[in-house]
Amino acid sequence: MASPFFKIPPHGQGISIENGRLIVPAHPIIPFIEGDGVGPDIWRAARPVLDEAVRLAYGGQRSLAWMEVPAGGKALAELGTPLPTETIKTLARYKVAIKGPLTTPIGRGFRSLNVALRRGLDLFACVRPIRWIPDVPTPVRQPELVDMVIFRENTEDIYAGIEFQAGSEGNLAFQSWLAESQPEEFEKIRFPETTAFSIKPISRQGSERLIRAALSYAFEHGRQRVSLVHKGNIMKFTEGAFAAWGYDLAAREFGSRIYTQRQYQQTQAGQGQAAAETELKAAMESGRVHVNDVIADAAFEQVLTRPESFDVIATMNLNGDYLSDALTAQVGGLGIAPGANINFDTQTALFEATHGTAPNLAGTDQANPSSLILSGQLMLQHLGWAEAADRVEKGLRAAIALKTVTADLQRLMPEAQTLSTKAFGHAIINQMQSL
Repeated sequence: MASPFFKIPPHGQGISIENGRLIVPAHPIIPFIEGDGVGPDIWRAARPVLDEAVRLAYGGQRSLAWMEVPAGGKALAELGTPLPTETIKTLARYKVAIKGPLTTPIGRGFRSLNVALRRGLDLFACVRPIRWIPDVPTPVRQPELVDMVIFRENTEDIYAGIEFQAGSEGNLAFQSWLAESQPEEFEKIRFPETTAFSIKPISRQGSERLIRAALSYAFEHGRQRVSLVHKGNIMKFTEGAFAAWGYDLAAREFGSRIYTQRQYQQTQAGQGQAAAETELKAAMESGRVHVNDVIADAAFEQVLTRPESFDVIATMNLNGDYLSDALTAQVGGLGIAPGANINFDTQTALFEATHGTAPNLAGTDQANPSSLILSGQLMLQHLGWAEAADRVEKGLRAAIALKTVTADLQRLMPEAQTLSTKAFGHAIINQMQSL
C-alpha cells in the first residue's frame, strides 16, 4: 500500500523567505501531523474549519494545500521510527506546519517527541496567548482580565537537562569532581549516597533571542509591558542571569523605545517613589514598553490576584511550562488553549494543540478540538491571513455563545447542548458562514 506521507499537493506552492519575512503564495503547502490519541479526531474537525475560513475570507482565491508528514504512532507503525529525519527536513523546508498531540513516554524510551521536534527545528520560542472566550466556564471571577502572551524558552533549561541517576558511575564521578573543585557546594548535599543530579543549561544567546522576540512582539501588537519571570533570587547565575541579560538587551537594542524597571529603581533611589511613578506613567503614555522582572513564585500569585498587570511574559522553560498551564486554567483549560513554537530568525513555525493525547477518548468523537482550531487561527495570523483568522475566532465564539459545546465544557454548562467533536466543528462553520 502506498504511503500517505510526503505527498506534495499538485496545486500547492512552498512558502519562501525574503528579507527575513514570509512570502506566502495563494495556495501554500502546509505540512500537518495528525497526532496520537485524540489527534485524528480533532484534526478531522479542525481542518474543515480552517479550510472554510480561508474560502469565505478570500472567495476561493486562496486555499491551504495540506501535506501529511509522519510522527508518533503512525510513523512508528509504518516507518519503524516515531520521528523520521525526513519529517524534520520537510517541516524546515516548508516553514509553517501544524500538529496534533503526540505521545510522550514517561521514564523510559525516547525523549518527548514534542521536545525533539522543537529542538530539531530550533523552535526556540513557545508562544502561548492566554485570553478568555466569553461564556467558557472558569474558576475565577474576572477571567476577562486575563489577556497575556507567554514567550517560553523552548530549547534550554530542563529541555536540555543533563541528569545523573542516583548511584550511577556518572553520578559518583560528578560528586567526586564537585567535592574536589567546589567543596563548599558539595557541602550543600545532605544525602549524597541517594542523591540524583540534574544540570540545566541557560545561555546568554538563548535567553537574548527569546527576550528579543518577546519585545518585538510587544511593539508589533501594541502591548505595553514585557515581564521577565525568573527565580534569580535563588539561582543567581542561571535564572538571575536570564533577567540581567534581558535588561541589557532591552537597553542595547531597543533604547528609547522602552522603559525598564532598572530606570524606575534609579529614579526611585534618587528622587523618591512619587517621581519614579510619574516617570513610569509618562513613559508608558508616550508609547514606550515597560520592561520589568518578577520572581516566579510572586508571578504565580500576581497572575491570579491582578492579572491585568501582565501583558507579555518572557521566561525560561520550566517556569513557562507551569505558568502557561496555570494561566490557561483561569480561562477554561488546555482544551481551548492555542500554542505555537517559532524560530523568529529562520521564520520556521509549528502550531500545535497544547493538550495531551487523551487516549481514553481516542476514536470516540468526544474530544474538544478548540485548542487545535485556535492554533490554526494563530497559524493563519502568522501567514498574514488576518481575515480568515478573524472568521475562525468569531465562529468559535459564536458557537460557544449558543451553548453548543463538547462534553468537557458541557459538564460545566448544564444548560448547554453536547456536541461531538465533528459536530462542534460543523457548528463553528455554520456560524462563520452566517457572518
